[in-house]
Amino acid sequence: MKTSFKEKLRYRFEKYLNKGGASIFVSLFVVFIILFVLMISIRWIMLLIWPELMYTDSFLDDIWLTWLQMTDPGNMNQDNVAPIWLKITTILSGIIGVVILSMLIAFITTALEKVFYNFRKGRGQVIEKEHTLILGWNERVVDIIRELILANESEKYAAIVILSNEDKEEMDDMIAKRIPNKKTTSIITTTGDYANINELKRVNVEYAKSVILLANCSESASNDEKINSDVQSVKSIMAIISCQDGINELPIIAEIFSEDKRELISYFQDENIIALDSWEIMGKLLVQTSLTSGLEMVYNEILSFDGCEIYFYEANWNKVQFGNLPFHFKDGIPLGVYNEKDGMTLRPGRNYIMKKEDQIIILAEDDSTINFETNTIYRPSDIKVINNKLDQYQKSVLILGWHNVAEIFISESKDYLKEGSRFDIYFKNPNVEFIDRVEALKKMYPEFKITLTDADPLLMESLKATNPFEYDNIIILSQEFNELSADRIDSDTLIILLLLRKIKSIIPKVKSKIITQVLNSDNQEIITQTDVDDFIISNKLITMILAQLSEEPLIIKFYEDIFSEDGSEIYVKSATLYVDQFPLRTTFGDLIALADQRDEICLGIRKGDESKNANENFGVTLNLDKNQIVELQENDFLVVLSEDEL
Repeated sequence: MKTSFKEKLRYRFEKYLNKGGASIFVSLFVVFIILFVLMISIRWIMLLIWPELMYTDSFLDDIWLTWLQMTDPGNMNQDNVAPIWLKITTILSGIIGVVILSMLIAFITTALEKVFYNFRKGRGQVIEKEHTLILGWNERVVDIIRELILANESEKYAAIVILSNEDKEEMDDMIAKRIPNKKTTSIITTTGDYANINELKRVNVEYAKSVILLANCSESASNDEKINSDVQSVKSIMAIISCQDGINELPIIAEIFSEDKRELISYFQDENIIALDSWEIMGKLLVQTSLTSGLEMVYNEILSFDGCEIYFYEANWNKVQFGNLPFHFKDGIPLGVYNEKDGMTLRPGRNYIMKKEDQIIILAEDDSTINFETNTIYRPSDIKVINNKLDQYQKSVLILGWHNVAEIFISESKDYLKEGSRFDIYFKNPNVEFIDRVEALKKMYPEFKITLTDADPLLMESLKATNPFEYDNIIILSQEFNELSADRIDSDTLIILLLLRKIKSIIPKVKSKIITQVLNSDNQEIITQTDVDDFIISNKLITMILAQLSEEPLIIKFYEDIFSEDGSEIYVKSATLYVDQFPLRTTFGDLIALADQRDEICLGIRKGDESKNANENFGVTLNLDKNQIVELQENDFLVVLSEDEL
């Protein structure tokens, strides 16, 4: 194809302009200078032909006047005394100046607007180092930030960088509204595709301390949305690794819905990359909470950076036995041992002799207060345990509403509940898909009695008809399949709790335990006013786990152990299983020795008369001083790490 010189020139000019704002500015400036030279030349030629037109002292004055007229047409009045023919150049200079300068001003204005737009949208380079990088945005992000702020309290300066597809202004408004006090932590938000390598480099991912990768939809979303979220997360992980030249050195904690995508991530064979199914963990917590009253408060303290935490600690153990190890620490209760060869073992047994390469998993107030003393700092008294056991029996569970976590709850219950236990589900207008799913659950778990009833728990008459307080456990979940608003779900929960309170007021004695799922942690204080025995703040507990893993990925091994039926778990057990003389006045160190006789580790106590008092953490106190005097009543409990709830 033959092209003309004009077409080639136009093509090259367009190609030059496509290089960006600088090329446009240079082009306009060059045009301005050319026209300026042209106007001076015309004026000079006119003066050569008609010297009588000269009215200034020198031609340099004419050059200066032309410049003033082109840069500001208001200066045209300086040629008022010029001859009429010379005024033609004055008029042309003013018109050209208006046109060219208008174009320049328009360009500069547009460029500045773009700069400010990018600033508002968070499109600038992030130069933080050792920052926690959060990729994505969902209802958990505010609670994650709160936990990280607590974790960073001891640092003079810390930073959290959030990269998501959300609007920067909306993110900033949400954070400012719900987290007014950021303490020593700076929070930087920026908008962009967090699966894009260039965007990840822009937020300095290779210099981050850790990465938390959030799902971009909720558990209530459709399967297609969950699949898209998982694909985005996998792509993001690969992009993060690419930013590090193919060798990952960052702890990456990712929320992944599907098991096949979690298996895909396991192919990386990188212990720093942890794929979590948040709702599977919640289902396991729901089962454990239904068995043990007060457990949610225990987890709330252990998983949070505010209070006692789990640490890994190593020392020269001098071949001390594990059973004597608690009495070598002023602050801290050892829960197990870990080494690279044998992995993690919780409750290894009191006669286990500590090895040189062992680290301990310890519950302590702070890592700075953990110190192994060569000599024992406390010698427990000789209190004999009566070693009572709980009787197992069939349990009945009323499920008001539905959520995928309930399916996990039923699945996990097979390892905890006796055969013949009941699960009665009440849901308004169940669709065909839900009915078929319940039928499938019946076939999967024939050892349980599972029923589904069409009823609206938000109506007093329907709720009364269920005889709710004839059940051992009442579990309140979402009332809508596709409700995405956490506050709406919590509002429905609150209405049901108030209706249950009214029904409960006319029943003389109630033994049912009410467990509810609270999605927005800001609603905790409201929910505590409704006589709930235990409540699970779903997002808050999960965010605590995500935040802790971002600080110490190795803790995942501890969570995997305590959140499964096999191995050790945390229970809140009645004091009547240990002693039969009340009140018992003793020390916390003696309680540790008492629990040790049952091959259990005592983490703390729960006072029965404070079980409804939110200001006293509902009676739960962990990691007391070994010398602290404790007076146990018959309605008090020990918080223990044990093999089972019996």
